[in-house]
Amino acid sequence: MSGPFEPNPVRIGNQQREEAIRALNDHFAAGRIEIGEYEQRVAYASAAQTITELGSLFADLPQPHPPFLLAPPPPQYGTAYAPPPAYTPPSGYGPAPGYGTAPGYQVPFAPYGIDPLTGYPLSDKSKVVAGVLQLFVGYFGVGRFYMGDTTIGIAQLLTCGGCGIWALVDGILLLVNGGTDAQGRRLRD
Repeated sequence: MSGPFEPNPVRIGNQQREEAIRALNDHFAAGRIEIGEYEQRVAYASAAQTITELGSLFADLPQPHPPFLLAPPPPQYGTAYAPPPAYTPPSGYGPAPGYGTAPGYQVPFAPYGIDPLTGYPLSDKSKVVAGVLQLFVGYFGVGRFYMGDTTIGIAQLLTCGGCGIWALVDGILLLVNGGTDAQGRRLRD
């Protein structure tokens, strides 16, 4: 099965991912990439499924590259060998705000950036929007419904936001500390 960006993807295993991460460690130790970019590239290497995805991590870096990227994969039966094209993310995705990225480098599974503490993608929901909604219409649980937390949203709706106190405190906590959306991703700033 071919992906939208690769005519004949070559699947990889854990060994290739670990080799790519070791090469990224060398580049980080040499000072070629900053900590934020290093974390993004390691997260992307951990989630990569094909050689092309891993190869795009080293397109703007000099040697060392992982050994499996140096030798071309064997041609498939009945087709002439053509090197895989460089990975290009879908249009409409820009670099995540606040994170240092190399030109042309994008983490496709995290369009809103990666949480620097956990390494997981950030939510598409904003903590500011959720907090403001809770402050002004929290009586109806609107901020919680926005975040996808329907259980607490219904509880706030039925109790009128805990007579307003629960909605007020919840709104302040969301603005200060943020929270998580229904998928457990941290709300973005």
